[in-house]
Amino acid sequence: MRAYELMIIFDADVEDDAIKRVLANSTQIVEAAGGRVAKTDNWGRRRFAYEINHKWEGTYVVLEISTPASNLDELERTLRIADEVVRHKSIRLPDKEAARRGLLEAPASAG
Repeated sequence: MRAYELMIIFDADVEDDAIKRVLANSTQIVEAAGGRVAKTDNWGRRRFAYEINHKWEGTYVVLEISTPASNLDELERTLRIADEVVRHKSIRLPDKEAARRGLLEAPASAG
């Protein structure tokens, strides 16, 4: 298992129900491979630094997940083809930070 932070930017014109549907689908994909979504943080509507797809605003949601690395491919493929998603980015959290957030067991200290 590895810990990741996944940011999803939704089109500002998308209804809340559609956002919830995409998030539920993402959670289902993570859990199907034995992972879990530890936290969902909805940042709300924010202005872009530059125009994307003729839009200047989007709804930002950040997920903290722990899942096997092989599961990330399916999740990213699903987000890439979702019409509601403008952009998404996943980063692997360092083990120490993941343990601090409670996503993984604390790493063994060298010593």
